[in-house]
Amino acid sequence: MRRPHAEYPELSSAYGAALLAGGGCLRDGPVGRVGLEIEAHCFDLSDVTRRPGWDELSEAVAAVPQLPGGSAITMEPGGAIELSGPPLDGAGAAIAAMQADQTVLRESLRRRGLGLLPLGVDPLRPQARVNPGGRYRAMEAFFAAGGTGAAGAAMMTSTASLQINIDAGPRDGWADRVRLAHALGPTMIAVSASSPMLGGEFTGWQSTRQRIWGQLDTARCGPILGASGDDPASDWARYALKAPVMLVHTPEAEPVTEWVPFADWADGRTLLGGRRPTEADLDYHLTTLFPPVRPRRWLEIRYLDALSDDLWPAVVFTLVSLLDDARLSQIAWEATESVATAWDQAARVGLADPRLRAAAVQCVQAAAEVAPADVAGSMDRLLRQVMQGRSAADDFADQVVAHGIDSAITGLALDDRLKGGV
Repeated sequence: MRRPHAEYPELSSAYGAALLAGGGCLRDGPVGRVGLEIEAHCFDLSDVTRRPGWDELSEAVAAVPQLPGGSAITMEPGGAIELSGPPLDGAGAAIAAMQADQTVLRESLRRRGLGLLPLGVDPLRPQARVNPGGRYRAMEAFFAAGGTGAAGAAMMTSTASLQINIDAGPRDGWADRVRLAHALGPTMIAVSASSPMLGGEFTGWQSTRQRIWGQLDTARCGPILGASGDDPASDWARYALKAPVMLVHTPEAEPVTEWVPFADWADGRTLLGGRRPTEADLDYHLTTLFPPVRPRRWLEIRYLDALSDDLWPAVVFTLVSLLDDARLSQIAWEATESVATAWDQAARVGLADPRLRAAAVQCVQAAAEVAPADVAGSMDRLLRQVMQGRSAADDFADQVVAHGIDSAITGLALDDRLKGGV
């Protein structure tokens, strides 16, 4: 059971809070371990307009047999289901374990008439929170008070991602590693884009998920890099102390509806819940920050749309290889130089942008040349797509136009392969 926040040491200053936040954000060591977190929207296969309720989802998850790959199952505010795999040695092992867990989960849910839709955004149903947790109630109130209520609701209840967790690596390489993880962002957003619709309508964006995140405040969701990016730990500490506090435990989660940077709380300029923050408050505050690359002792790569089973292994292998293989990292630096900050362009038009397409081809091709046999099929499909300037967003849009949105959702949720124009 979690101890009350009052039992943790109280912070005496923003400086002390910064030392704690920065000091433990990255772990010195070799690269090689990979952990995966995959979300998918849960649909009623007999009525795709219905959002399954919390009790129904809880019963369905409780009935899932033990997962062979060791993933944990959690449910997001809108009822999306997430598999969080353990860190394993290499992308291949992490991919194989996650594939095994996905198979067990999908078959168990299907016996209850439920399917998983691996798209970056729920393309049809209105935003609605089914998770009753106090954290999410407080988040709703926080976003509403800050004028981003619609985007906050969409982020919490309508988005789904593919998250890749990798080792921070040796200390003397942290700056370059974090910079490259950011530089790859726009290219990999374009490659993984799978969310062209929201609320039953085309949005005009290839990655509507990334657009939604871009509508939230940059102090909480923007990149963490400082002016030089030479010291990721200091950049993270500065980012964390400037970011506004989202909620405070009193002991229940209560929203903070005014803009209060954590530094102001730590320095005592503002008291929240009638008190100064503890170390536990700082730890919790860090979990409410959502930059595209987040240091959690390891690096969380958070900018990818959820993808179908025939594509996500290739995206995982590509990104991990570009970051962990020194030779491929150099290729990635050169390939992404002209598009390293093109976040909005990548989300809007994806691989239709010739510079992003060229960067994607170079990156995916380099990874495909070293891919093992067990991901070769996925790599071949991804490489064909990027060479044609297409993504999963194009395939899904084609299915919707040709067969209607209900059929497109059902087909993908049943794990049919989208062939599109490939």
